[in-house]
Amino acid sequence: MKLWSWIPLLGLIAGCQTTTQPPQAALPVQSVASVDLNRYAGTWYEVAHLPMFFQRQCVGDTTALYTPQPDGSIAVTNRCRTSTGFDEAHGQATPVEGGGNAKLKVSFFWPFKADYWIIGLDPEYRWAVVGNPNRKYLWLLSRTPTLAADQQAKALDVARAQGFDLSALELTPHRTPNP
Repeated sequence: MKLWSWIPLLGLIAGCQTTTQPPQAALPVQSVASVDLNRYAGTWYEVAHLPMFFQRQCVGDTTALYTPQPDGSIAVTNRCRTSTGFDEAHGQATPVEGGGNAKLKVSFFWPFKADYWIIGLDPEYRWAVVGNPNRKYLWLLSRTPTLAADQQAKALDVARAQGFDLSALELTPHRTPNP
């Protein structure tokens, strides 16, 4: 099993810890009102992320593939380039009832699940900002390996407005197409 498939476990542990949030984080994180999962399906490229233990071996070309399943869940395949090739993790996302398909629970290792909230979404589904309620994790995703500077700024403004500290944000290099 690949190390970064343990992401949900870390999220659960981190969510149980007491942390001091910056003043702007006094309000709870909010997801977008609703997401059309059929439009959201497909390949997304990671443009930027907050560093996390389970992605430490990733050096670029990070993607997420979301595939709707007949039971309403979404198959998730995360992939990144490492110094020795590619690493891949497979999981499943399930919409949270009452969350408008913008709040999901993701599991890469049963029985552990982690929050996956779409907190920002371009009306044309060109970019998405994904985070969690404790503000420990954040990903900026795009339908293309790069995102225009104005669109990237708009997406990151969504995260800032939700109280995410972006001082450690890392841009994700994309050198080669994912095979």
